[in-house]
Amino acid sequence: MKRIVIVGATSGIGLEVARLCIRAGWRVGAAGRRQEALDALRAEAPGQVETEALDVTRDDAPEHLARLIERLGGMDTYLHTSGIGKRNVELRPDIEIDTLRTNGEGFVRMVTAAFGYFRAHGGGHLAVISSIAGTRGLGSAPAYSASKRMQNTYIDALAQLSHMEGYGIRFTDIRPGFVATPLLAGDGHYPMLMRTEKVAARIMHILRRPRRRVVIDRRYAVLVFFWRLIPQWIWERLKVRTKA
Repeated sequence: MKRIVIVGATSGIGLEVARLCIRAGWRVGAAGRRQEALDALRAEAPGQVETEALDVTRDDAPEHLARLIERLGGMDTYLHTSGIGKRNVELRPDIEIDTLRTNGEGFVRMVTAAFGYFRAHGGGHLAVISSIAGTRGLGSAPAYSASKRMQNTYIDALAQLSHMEGYGIRFTDIRPGFVATPLLAGDGHYPMLMRTEKVAARIMHILRRPRRRVVIDRRYAVLVFFWRLIPQWIWERLKVRTKA
């Protein structure tokens, strides 16, 4: 029975993927900040689900992760879905700093902990949910797009390190477009908004048949392709923003 740990499993994409893993018969280790949400998920399949409340921005989060893995009986796949982001054209420092703490500091804290586990146990599958926002700097969400670019680069670096040292760890960088999750609720109008269930189903397919890098969905893959072709001086003059 496959064992997956999902950090950020209390809402949105993480919660939907956890439910799909349960239906597939996998053992699920669910982690997130909200204990009541974790309890509700465990109640759906008490024999398959272990839970642990943790905050990725706290230094003790890896200790909580280790306890969850132990109760689960080990970990074959780690999926990092935890993240925050907001439109911030006013550049409110609290929003920018909170975003960097969660998507930067918290991401590194948990991904390195998962990497360490797989390194010590002969390999595994380390998957993260980043975003197409990391493709180019977005003026409407500076810290969010910058932190997602960092995540892309960090996973590239860990993949190289794993190959250099022969750790046998597989990596997947999953980059969705705009998804109708609580993260975006009340934060403007987003084009080509995708249903959470559809994105979760695609992610589940990727977890079954791992790929190194995936953009969800095809429309966004085309969009990202053309974004990359735009010269920097033109990009800086474009109004790439969501509508309030």
